[in-house]
Amino acid sequence: MVKDTPPRWDRTMQQRLARGEAAALGELYDRFAPLVHSLAHRVLDDDAAADRVTRDVFGQVWENPGAYDPKQGSMRSWVAKLTRLLAVERLRQTEAEAYEASGEGTAEELEQKIRQASAAARADYIVRSMPTPLWDALELAYFQRRDYRQTAADLGVTEDEARRRLRVGLQLLATANSRALDGSSPPENGRSR
Repeated sequence: MVKDTPPRWDRTMQQRLARGEAAALGELYDRFAPLVHSLAHRVLDDDAAADRVTRDVFGQVWENPGAYDPKQGSMRSWVAKLTRLLAVERLRQTEAEAYEASGEGTAEELEQKIRQASAAARADYIVRSMPTPLWDALELAYFQRRDYRQTAADLGVTEDEARRRLRVGLQLLATANSRALDGSSPPENGRSR
């Protein structure tokens, strides 16, 4: 497959949305609503606000399917990026209102809080998108505190393969962190949790 060519599902979905097929929106919603809601909730820490952002995201997708540029990544990453942008915009608005009402804190503290929420949402997306073999290795090594030998045995792979998976997973997380801080798009890795 050519690198600039989006997956067939993404191209087909964009065409169906552009034709105004309501069933396409339903399919897109079924596929990505949990991701959208969890990312919005990660930024906003509020179920009702995350629900509103979820509705707004799918409303924008429905109204502007041509805004998706396959050269910039998958539809999944586009929807996630749109979610993050709308959630951060809503957080900025609600925090600014709270800041004005209370008079507590500084504008710099407010902006720092918003940057941290945005970075956390992006890192959460990267972790959720990580390929299963990498995530499984990281989970065993870092959450269950197994060394690479134990990780290899638990996964049924060689020690070299376990080290490779851990190295690549950590590199992906490091990339996610640096991209979260500079605001660029996450890499595509296909993990769906």
